[in-house]
Amino acid sequence: MSRRPLVALAALAVAVLTACAPGAAAPGGTSGATGDGASPGPRTIAADPDPVRPLPAPTSQHLPATVTSADGVRVTVTDTSRILAVDLYGTFSEIVFSLGLGDRVVGRDIATGFEEAAHLPVVSGSSHALNVESILALDPTVVLTDTSIGPAEVFDQLRAAGVPVVFLDPDRSLATIDDHVRQVAAALGVPEQGETLVARTEAELDAVRAAAPTGEPLSVAFLYLRGTAGVYMLGGPGSGADALVEAVGATDAGTALGLTSSFTPVTSEGMINAAPDVLLTMSEGLESVGGVDGLLAMPGIGQTPAASARRVVDAPDTRLLSFGPSTARTVAALAEALYS
Repeated sequence: MSRRPLVALAALAVAVLTACAPGAAAPGGTSGATGDGASPGPRTIAADPDPVRPLPAPTSQHLPATVTSADGVRVTVTDTSRILAVDLYGTFSEIVFSLGLGDRVVGRDIATGFEEAAHLPVVSGSSHALNVESILALDPTVVLTDTSIGPAEVFDQLRAAGVPVVFLDPDRSLATIDDHVRQVAAALGVPEQGETLVARTEAELDAVRAAAPTGEPLSVAFLYLRGTAGVYMLGGPGSGADALVEAVGATDAGTALGLTSSFTPVTSEGMINAAPDVLLTMSEGLESVGGVDGLLAMPGIGQTPAASARRVVDAPDTRLLSFGPSTARTVAALAEALYS
C-alpha cells in the first residue's frame, strides 16, 4: 500500500495551523507505522493546548443586529458587552473568542474548558440543568445557545426577563462550521469578522485534507460509549466522526457497513462484519467501559482486526466533535494518531 509519508502531513499541519496538538501514545502504545499504515497500539489525542487563536478585535460593529433564531423567532441584539454562549460542546464560546470578542464573555458551560475561559463562572454543573437565577446574576446582554442544552423553560424565562436569546443550528459536523461562525458573527453584529474567520478556518481544513494519506484507506469505527448507562453505539453517516475520518483519508466503518442512521446500537455481528482496522472513541466513554482492555473484551469488538492489534484511538470528549474554528488541528491530530 502506498501512503504519502506522515512526516509531510505533520510538517504541513504545523506550517499552516501554527500549532498542531500531537497525539500522545497511551500506555501500551508505541511509535512507528505498521505495514498497513496504521499506528500500532492504543493512542490518545491530547487536549488542544491552544484551541483559541483570536482574530484582532473587530474595528466596527453593526448594532442593533436582528437575526432569525433557529426556533423561528426574530431576535434583535442591541448590546454585546456581556455575552453568554452555552451549548453541549463549547462550540459557540470558542467561536466568540475566535472572533476577538472573548473579553465580553461573562460565563461558560461545562464543555468550555479552554484556558482563556477557565476563569469564567460556570452557569451549571450539567448541560441539562441550567439555572435561570445563576444566568441572570451574570447580567448577560445576549445569550447564544441551541437545543442541545436546557431545560427549555430557562430560555423562555430569560426572554421574558428581556434578555435576547438566539438559538443556533444544533447540528455539528465539518459542513456546519462555516454556518455557525456566520450565525454567531451576525448575531453579534460583526459579519465581516465572521467572514475572515470562515476564510481562515477553510484554508486550514483544506491544507489538512490535501495532506491526507493516499492509497487503500484504513477502516475506522467510531464508538459512542457510556458504559455506566449501558449505551454502546456505532457511528454511521451523519455522526460527525464520519467526516473527520474521511478528512484524514480513512473510511468510516459504520457508513461502509451500510448503516443509515448516525448512531446504531453495537452488535457482535455488526462489529465483526464492519471489521474496522481502528476503533475511535471519546476519552470519557472509553474510561466508562474499563479502558482499552474493557473495550476489547466486549463481544464482537474483540473479534475485529482493530482488537487484534489493540488499535484504539481516544480523544477528549469536548474536542473530538466540537466542530469549531480549531477543528483543522483536531483533524491533523487524528491523522497523526492514526498513522505516525
